[in-house]
Amino acid sequence: MLAWLGTGIPAATAAVQNPAAGAPAVTPAAQGPAPAPAPAVKPDTKDDPDRDIRKVEPDFTVIALPTTLRLPRGGGAFRLTHRFTRPLNQGSFGSLASDLFGLDNGAVIGFEYRYGIASGFQAGINRTSDATIELFTQYDLIQQSRSKPIGVDVVAAVEGLDNLSVSYSPSIGTVLSRSLGDRAALYVQPLLVGKTNLSLPTGGSDHTFIVGLGARVRLGDSAYLVAETVPRVAGYTPDSTYVSFGLEKRAGGHVFQLNVSNGFGTSFAQVARGVRSRDGMSWHLGFNLSRKFY
Repeated sequence: MLAWLGTGIPAATAAVQNPAAGAPAVTPAAQGPAPAPAPAVKPDTKDDPDRDIRKVEPDFTVIALPTTLRLPRGGGAFRLTHRFTRPLNQGSFGSLASDLFGLDNGAVIGFEYRYGIASGFQAGINRTSDATIELFTQYDLIQQSRSKPIGVDVVAAVEGLDNLSVSYSPSIGTVLSRSLGDRAALYVQPLLVGKTNLSLPTGGSDHTFIVGLGARVRLGDSAYLVAETVPRVAGYTPDSTYVSFGLEKRAGGHVFQLNVSNGFGTSFAQVARGVRSRDGMSWHLGFNLSRKFY
């Protein structure tokens, strides 16, 4: 009887009583389902330094001419410009105030959009309400650092009247920048602009070499004073030199600028052609509104 009971003990019970003797192998399925693989980590585009806010250089232009602010790859930026046509220095103060300092009058309006094609390389289009269209590109050649005292960008553009169908004006040049800590930035923009003389007489010059000068000074955390002028060094240099100054405020990805200029130009050829001053210098209220999309 005892022998029969010994032979009738199930193998599993025997294994429990004596694990070392013939214990069945434990399969992975007996331990439960395997853990799911960790998801692939996607690259974080927010780590791109081009996406960081530069307090000393919040926008892609000073007022009309470019800065060296980099646009990140795949990023975009929009700019709206207004230059009101009523002069601020003509008529009585009461008449000017009744027109809300020119806001009730007409304006030269511009729409601009730029896109980051690659790291350090951007391109865009600007159209003003007088049917001038400008196509432009900008490449960041040198970034300011401890060993490089200035930043250098290369710019090229072409613009034309009547929606880019006549009077093509090509431009090429550089933008030199120098940031003074996080409080000020200075700019020099030597540019050669073609076809600035729209009524070319026999033997007349058909181009203008300009050297734009600009500055931005930060007040507090997000307010700025801006100024620029565009002396014409050689070539077609009629009338007066363009001058503009203003006050701006940064709010996140927006920059709003209120400016006063002696002309309406916002493109290379427009500012290179100078400002008519046959009836004396006139000053006009205007504004720029820009928005970054990145």
